[in-house]
Order: sequence, then C-alpha cells, then structure tokens
Amino acid sequence: MSADDKPRLLSGGNPQITKGDGDAPVQAYIAAMPGWKSAVGRRIDDLIAEAFPDVTKAVKWNSPLYGTGNQTWFIGLHCFTRYVKISFFKGALLDPMPPGTSKQKEVRYLDIHENDTLDEAQFSDWVRQASRIPGERM
Repeated sequence: MSADDKPRLLSGGNPQITKGDGDAPVQAYIAAMPGWKSAVGRRIDDLIAEAFPDVTKAVKWNSPLYGTGNQTWFIGLHCFTRYVKISFFKGALLDPMPPGTSKQKEVRYLDIHENDTLDEAQFSDWVRQASRIPGERM
C-alpha cells in the first residue's frame, strides 16, 4: 500500500474510510487509527465479537458501527485527538450506565484515553446488555 492509498485522517485523527457493510471496512478503519488508538480499536472490536458473536459490522459516517442486523446498531466508535469515544446508542438503559452523558437522552459514552485501563468485564457486560435492547436504525 502506497502513502497515496492510506486513508486520510480527518480532524482529530479520525480515519476517513469508505462506508461499507461487514468486517472488512471496520478492520480498515481500525488499521488506520493513529498510534495507540489502533490497539484500543482492535481490543474493543475483539471484546464486542466475544460478547456478542452474531454481531454485524459496518462503517458509516467514518465510524465503525456494531449491531444486531437489519441496519440496527447498538455501539459506535470514533477517534478524537486525545481519546477513542465509544457510543452506546441506548446506554441510558444499561446497568450501570456508562459514565459519559450526551445531549441525546438515551446515548451514553465511554471515552478511552492513552493511559486508561479498560474494565473489560464491565465493557463486555455492557455489550451483552446493549445487544439485547432494540438498537438505533441508521
């Protein structure tokens, strides 16, 4: 792959990946995440697949989405300059709720910074809970 073939990074370091369904565009996004964020993206992707083996994946709006099929999504990822944001689209219904609030009533966030330690057991529990709640149609 030449430098011209590499995805362009948008503001904040978010990779610009052509939208598409399936694992391949999600893996292209993760590979293009800058620096330490790529390892975080890989681990998040692995944890989601372990917690919900039937997960469907896509990239839309330059963000990987994870869902239950029929274009219904329960988690999204996005790169920012200093952190990776995980969006739980129905996070207000999770117990306990993820810590980050949103202007949207049901959305909750989990931000992961470079030196953070992810509570993998809690994250996997949130994934299992979120997969059982009707997601967002997008």
